[in-house]
Amino acid sequence: MTTDVTALHEEFDGERLPPGQRQTESFPVLSKGETPAVDDDWTFTVSGAVEDEREFSAAEFKALAPETQIQDFHCVTGWSKFDCEFTGLPFPELADAVGVQDDAEHVMFHAHDGYTTDLPLAECDRREVMFVWAFDGEPLPAEHGGPLRVVTPHKYAYKGAKWVSGVEFLTEPELGYWEKRGYSDSANPWNEERYS
Repeated sequence: MTTDVTALHEEFDGERLPPGQRQTESFPVLSKGETPAVDDDWTFTVSGAVEDEREFSAAEFKALAPETQIQDFHCVTGWSKFDCEFTGLPFPELADAVGVQDDAEHVMFHAHDGYTTDLPLAECDRREVMFVWAFDGEPLPAEHGGPLRVVTPHKYAYKGAKWVSGVEFLTEPELGYWEKRGYSDSANPWNEERYS
């Protein structure tokens, strides 16, 4: 079953195409640096304020509770791609699997290239926030963050780490890679929250 979440913009009182964005049929590639080499037999680490800190194998991770969604994708540089078919694990399923502690308030996403990005737990704890391993029914290409990336359709895409290696549940906020360099910590496309 595939879930269509492209009406998400209505929750934010905005049009499907956020202000300052242009729709594109292509899927441009933007990264902070080189594409890292990630082994096919990757692992995913969960640490911090959880009941069960653990490392999942790729097979264990994919077996949790995968889902396919149709989402829109908004890049902070001004383009949006509609109707992306992503298959992966919704964030709440991971949270349930590890048991999030009551004092956890933020989530830091860590990537194989050293990239980090932080979101409040309340902004992550929604099914549209996914750890994605397939795009349009095919394995997610490395240039788009494969074998595993995060998608955040209610935020600009820099909040969705490519080549994600794990998450750390935090009791205090921490700035991630782009946030330390002046990008918005909240990153709401419908309010054009591009920079801090």
